[in-house]
Amino acid sequence: MSKPDELLVEIAATVESGQSNQMSLTVVAGGVVLTGRLAPEALWRQRVSEVLTDSARLGEFSGVFSPSAREEGPPTHLHFHLARILQGTVGIPETGGMYRVALADVSAWTVGDFSYFDH
Repeated sequence: MSKPDELLVEIAATVESGQSNQMSLTVVAGGVVLTGRLAPEALWRQRVSEVLTDSARLGEFSGVFSPSAREEGPPTHLHFHLARILQGTVGIPETGGMYRVALADVSAWTVGDFSYFDH
């Protein structure tokens, strides 16, 4: 999408302003289906930084993700946590991951996340 969907930008801005992590969303970006909960960028950065800090091999990168002051203007990215890439009948990773997606790359979306259950 060359110009991000205004409604999706508004959803991202609401997540940012309310500091909420309860909005579930599924998007298609670059042919990949990603489903999960949106998080404010500062919260997302903090969590990624914490995970990296605890890593023996990747600890030196934790500072890159330290929360910083949010830039003025509309959001440019969606920040997912507890998110999965949907592939066939499974979500990868099963436990959910941390993903950052440019709003301009989203070609389709729906409110809510998808879950798979083994029958």
